[in-house]
Amino acid sequence: MVAAGAHAAFLQPGKIVAGSDVTFAPYEYMKNDKPAGFDIEMLSGIAHSMGRQLVTEDTRFENLIPGLRGKKFDVTNSAMYITAARLKVVDMIPYLKTGQSIVVLASSSFKPKTAEDLCGHRASVQAGTSFLQNLQHFSDDYCVKHNLKPIAISQFSTDPQATQALLSHAADAQITDVAVALSAVDKLKGRVVISSDKLLYPQLLGIGVRKDDPEVKQAITEGLHKFSQTPQYQALLAKYKFTAPTANDIKSLMPTAQ
Repeated sequence: MVAAGAHAAFLQPGKIVAGSDVTFAPYEYMKNDKPAGFDIEMLSGIAHSMGRQLVTEDTRFENLIPGLRGKKFDVTNSAMYITAARLKVVDMIPYLKTGQSIVVLASSSFKPKTAEDLCGHRASVQAGTSFLQNLQHFSDDYCVKHNLKPIAISQFSTDPQATQALLSHAADAQITDVAVALSAVDKLKGRVVISSDKLLYPQLLGIGVRKDDPEVKQAITEGLHKFSQTPQYQALLAKYKFTAPTANDIKSLMPTAQ
């Protein structure tokens, strides 16, 4: 029996070359000089189910889609939110549901619970992310229109740099993925806390594929389905305390290209 995706148009025989920004724990990060994290293990499992091996190419987040479209890799694998804007230029395969949290210094008196509380304050965000775009739109559409001061948004190449801005008092709050926020709270041993009381902008995460490579999209989709039927997949979700999106999640949260 031929493995799923054995004859699809991948860049390297027997491999899946994936572009990842390996600075975004717990999704992808470096451990003992090797890529590690949920996304790395997830795509490794998918690759194995297809009879392939994962090759991770580290690049910054804002370079992922241009690199994918330029055929530097087969897929993006970097906790990328599925948005209507991204679906205009690439296809995306949903694999996880998540959202954002607000992170602040534990010692700060400023403990914003909602995006509304950020008006007139300084926020640090990773460049190229959908939550940067969400925050920019919110500042214009809510803060300014309600005669409040806009959010002073500073963007950084990596999420750890955005966290460092918070730690150095260059920002009052950081907006980041909830799992990344929880990881930061754990690693920084109480120096920062999550102040928001619910997820901001619930969204799906997706593996990005080129629109002109439907065979690759089909092969990855089949590989994900096959991997999802294994005990290894359930163990991976349990390890990171993640939950796979339901069919209803995908139906309600999957945007369409506009």
